[in-house]
Amino acid sequence: MYKALDPLLHSQLRLAVISHLVGGGRSDFKNLKKVTQATAGNLSVQLKKLEKAEYIRIEKSFLDNYPHTTVQITPVGIKAFETYVAAIKGYIQ
Repeated sequence: MYKALDPLLHSQLRLAVISHLVGGGRSDFKNLKKVTQATAGNLSVQLKKLEKAEYIRIEKSFLDNYPHTTVQITPVGIKAFETYVAAIKGYIQ
């Protein structure tokens, strides 16, 4: 029996963000933009969706007088990713 895939993580950009964060736990906006090759606007919109679902936590601060945004995966996000990966494995076994 196939499990439904989490529609929030089934988006290529959101999955890329969560996958990157699973590997390192946290990242800043500039690095996520580079890794995902997304535009700032699109990345910002997708991060807000992940934050609303409590998959990530966003912290805004200043670094050398410039805005600095840090993104961290939450336990909810880790669990969602693990469930998504398990569902994908179910399709290929």
